[in-house]
Amino acid sequence: MIEAAVIGVGAMGRNHARILAQMENVNLAAVADLSPEVVERVARTYKAAAYVDYHEMLDRERLDIVTVAVPTHAHHQVAGDVIERGLHVFIEKPLAASMVEGQALIEAAHAKGITLAVGHVERFNPVVIELKRRLDAGQVGRVFQMMARRVGPFPSRVEDVGVVFDLATHELNIMEYLNGSPIESLYAETEREIHARHEDLLSGLLRFRNGTIGLLDVNWLTPTKIRQLTVLGERGMFLVNYLTQELFFYENSSANGWEGLVALMGVSEGKVTRYEILRREPLKEELEAFVRCVERGEPPLVSGEEGLRAIYLAEKLVESGREHRLIRLEGNGAF
Repeated sequence: MIEAAVIGVGAMGRNHARILAQMENVNLAAVADLSPEVVERVARTYKAAAYVDYHEMLDRERLDIVTVAVPTHAHHQVAGDVIERGLHVFIEKPLAASMVEGQALIEAAHAKGITLAVGHVERFNPVVIELKRRLDAGQVGRVFQMMARRVGPFPSRVEDVGVVFDLATHELNIMEYLNGSPIESLYAETEREIHARHEDLLSGLLRFRNGTIGLLDVNWLTPTKIRQLTVLGERGMFLVNYLTQELFFYENSSANGWEGLVALMGVSEGKVTRYEILRREPLKEELEAFVRCVERGEPPLVSGEEGLRAIYLAEKLVESGREHRLIRLEGNGAF
């Protein structure tokens, strides 16, 4: 049995506890949270030991893995303490509050020889996996544009970071993954309307090295939760609903003709196809994959380095929004 613990059992962490407690090859040994009421309730539900001091938990329990679901500003300290004990660690995204802190966690994990995975949960969404398969098969042809809309009401649980780090990091990671090409330049307009300290609205423009254009519409100001992605290409457009795990393809019927006809007619409306997706809980898929990586000694799907890349891009978006300027990124798509 894999002995597991969760540090931070608030909105997201309590789902970690639920899923780990249900795994046949995992024993949820303990949970930790600063709130005595919260941690006692979760511990009682899943028959785990409760701690308000995670240091005490790490000292007393014999653990193999720990998932960290505390606020972003605490990732560096908490995950760092877990890594120092030589325990495999899963860190909710974003990896850390800054590049410096993220790099320190990666280096510490490498030094200890333990698995560090980052919780970019949409990578485990069945609809994203199916979209990636169809894009790689060339169904849409050359991709012209990707447009993501990740909006909803203000989450009172998030106080330490803005909407770029909390929400846009999802789309930055997903877009580079789907496109198979790094972002080479970006421009952002950001606003702070209701948040006390950080931006709560982002309109972003991305250019990928292969010529694809990316658009980001991200905010905490919309009174309904929307999670959508469109991928526009030569042969049509994919539409993804992350929440309902629905995938549609709007065909450009002119693309099925000969090249001269396409040039003459341009784009025309074709049939619409809704694909059947076997729905699964992305977080469950993600944590099960993490456990398998630990058991088999395999690298995680979303490594610390990939989580660090998302932080790098987020920092550049925040910088662009603050300075109102286009930022060109250097390097090979790493940093």
